[in-house]
Amino acid sequence: MAATQVLRSEWTKIRSVASTLWTLSLAAVVTVVLGVLISLLSKNEFDKMSAKDRLSFDPTYISFAGMSLGQLAMIVFGVLVVSNEYSTGMIRTSLSAVPQRGTFLFSKMAVATGLAFLVGLVTSFVAFFLGQAMLGSHKAAIGDPGVLRAVIGGGLYMTLIAVFSMGVATMLRSPMLSLGILMPFFFLISAILGNVSATKKIGQFLPDQAGSKIMQVVTPIDDDVPYGPWGGLGIMVLWVVVAVIGGYVLLKRRDA
Repeated sequence: MAATQVLRSEWTKIRSVASTLWTLSLAAVVTVVLGVLISLLSKNEFDKMSAKDRLSFDPTYISFAGMSLGQLAMIVFGVLVVSNEYSTGMIRTSLSAVPQRGTFLFSKMAVATGLAFLVGLVTSFVAFFLGQAMLGSHKAAIGDPGVLRAVIGGGLYMTLIAVFSMGVATMLRSPMLSLGILMPFFFLISAILGNVSATKKIGQFLPDQAGSKIMQVVTPIDDDVPYGPWGGLGIMVLWVVVAVIGGYVLLKRRDA
């Protein structure tokens, strides 16, 4: 089967499964709504902040506060895109139609990644502009230094979360097992490692903590992270590449 036909087939699969599209919609809504609420709260609390907190105040990053929950839906989307076929048994039919497993996997990932990037980028811009509207006189402008990079970076961050989840789901095959590992990894392990002084330097190199640096415009005063926004995104990309390669190698080696 030609690559273009495989791409069309994968697009049909994704849009015909309602749960995958619903999770993308949920990612967008949660990110925007929570970002707006936290931006409004930050505006009301600004006058009560210490001088140190005011100097570290990042209006752009504040508007992306909803991504901490929005990425949850992106993880589910990435897992569902891959593992739906395993849970329904359709994987055997798919691999019979497309015996080149690399073509099958990377076509699936290409379509899902493009969709995730489109939703992530639109979500990031909407969250930014609505968040800044809530911040009033404390807002940032899209033309300010570093702001456009941060907004586009928000879309890239959400996309990479989805691709990383696809890689892990390809390795594990089971949706429950994939979510059972990814959810604690991002919402418990990363948070614990990042907030405990003894493990903080390890936590800085986890995909979510490193990748989120791309959305920062103002560097916090006590920040000792040894990389900048692009360095952090690069670390996240490395995690994603490892997950995708791991998924590809295991898909090639084992039976459906």
